[in-house]
Amino acid sequence: MNNKQFIAELAKRMGYTAQDTQKMMYQVIDAMADSFLEGNSVGVLNFGSFEVKKKMERIIVNPTTGQRMLVPPKLTLGFKISPVWKDKLKNGGTD
Repeated sequence: MNNKQFIAELAKRMGYTAQDTQKMMYQVIDAMADSFLEGNSVGVLNFGSFEVKKKMERIIVNPTTGQRMLVPPKLTLGFKISPVWKDKLKNGGTD
C-alpha cells in the first residue's frame, strides 16, 4: 500500500475528505518528528514505539584496502513492535 492508497483508505474509514486526512497525517508526522528531534520516544498504543537511539563512534575496516576509518557517532530511529502485533504476525495474521 502506498501513501496515496493509505490516505484514501483512512479517509474512507474516518469519513473525511482525502485532503483533510492528508493534512491530519502530516500534522501527526510533524509532531512525531519534533519529538524525535528533542530526543523523546513516541509510543502508539497497540502498534509499537519509536525510539531515538545514539550509535557510538566506531572503527571500520575497508575489506579491499585494509584501511581503518572512524565512523562518527550518529542518532538513529528504531521501532519496537507491540506484543499484540508481534503475536498476530507470528500466528500468520490470525488472532
